[in-house]
Amino acid sequence: MKDERGLYYTPSLQNPEVRMYVRRGEDEIEFRLYNPTMPVVWEKHRWMPYSAIEQAAAMFRERDTDRNPLALYDVAIAKRLLEEG
Repeated sequence: MKDERGLYYTPSLQNPEVRMYVRRGEDEIEFRLYNPTMPVVWEKHRWMPYSAIEQAAAMFRERDTDRNPLALYDVAIAKRLLEEG
């Protein structure tokens, strides 16, 4: 899907108003989250390359937490959007 911010998908079926935007960065796909109930997330968090997301996920695994940062970031969907975009 696409709007004035760019290409996006909905990462959570429980919260369809939340959008994950994708774009091609210099070397890889980048992601940026938008949540209309928390606009500060869009304002303060910039585009994040997928490799940084993977690094964060590794840190969470090392800490043995139940959180999985990769859950919101779907690189396969992002690639498809960018191909079709």
